[in-house]
Amino acid sequence: MRILGRDRAKGEIRVLPETDDDIWHLYNVLCVGDIVTTSTARRDERADDRLRAERAPKRRMVLGVRIEKVEYDSEGLRIRLLGTIEAGPQDVGQHHTLVVEPGGPLTVGKAHWKQTQIDRLEAAAEETVKPRIVFVSLDQDEATVAVLRAYGLKEVATVRSMRSGKQYDEGGKPFDYHGEIVSKLRAVTEPDMPLVLLGPGFEKELLADDIRRLPKGTFGSVYVQHTGQCGMTGVNELIKSGLGAQILRESSVGVETEAVERLKGEIAKPDGMCAYGPAEIRAAAAAGAVETLLVLDAVLRERDLDDVIRAVETQRGRVITVSGEHEAGRELAALGGMGAITRYRTARVGQSQA
Repeated sequence: MRILGRDRAKGEIRVLPETDDDIWHLYNVLCVGDIVTTSTARRDERADDRLRAERAPKRRMVLGVRIEKVEYDSEGLRIRLLGTIEAGPQDVGQHHTLVVEPGGPLTVGKAHWKQTQIDRLEAAAEETVKPRIVFVSLDQDEATVAVLRAYGLKEVATVRSMRSGKQYDEGGKPFDYHGEIVSKLRAVTEPDMPLVLLGPGFEKELLADDIRRLPKGTFGSVYVQHTGQCGMTGVNELIKSGLGAQILRESSVGVETEAVERLKGEIAKPDGMCAYGPAEIRAAAAAGAVETLLVLDAVLRERDLDDVIRAVETQRGRVITVSGEHEAGRELAALGGMGAITRYRTARVGQSQA
């Protein structure tokens, strides 16, 4: 993410999303009521009636749209912003949909910027570009290829070994299980991207041997980890168990998962050092008792928690925004979307809504 400029008087920040992770960060910043200004394509509605009947071609123009709905497309890795045109060369007051993708600069205007929203943009801008992680979770029958992004895991391919059935491809040649996996990996990996092979049995070691025989630089570092299951279940097992801590220490998903597991452990204790529920968390934050505050990204989009976050950070507490796109985020959602690990045991208070 690049921050291209700020106009504090107008409440505007101009940014350039450069990666799909940046799109996720923007999704957690954009809200209904914001005015987003960017280049977009729209038909020229000023054309004469004859041209209207033939569907006038779209042309590029800069429009400012007041957002009425924000949609995140997890498959296309883009955001659709639906709203009404407030500024532009034509059709002011009409509805239009903006599509936000990597490489397209945009200006975001808000009546009020939450500090957490500014912090998120700045963190995205300051974060060094780190390779994402690719997982291959396999046994002798099937392999699942998944990519770890800032906001969660995405399954991208499944390869079957054909050992228990048809063992030849359409050309009549023996099916190359490991070769097919490598082909899928080439489509999703980038230079120096870590590769994690996991699963039960010895198939992962055999695949690792084949990968290491490839030309140097084909993939980044290769790690082999044992898990009791394969598929996406195996990947989640690896992340939750901490077996991949050395590999995952730089990833936000690893950090978030570890924090949620720790919170769950404290909640399970009769005298656990934790707080959950809005009222309990606010009381703990006001008392300076919060060591780590966990907040689901959806909760941050829906509520103004700047006062709680400032109270935690003022007392040198840590704030972790947890993505709802992976298993740990879904577990935090089941706890109400917020939780705090405290420095000492706090009194139980009512679970009123924020």
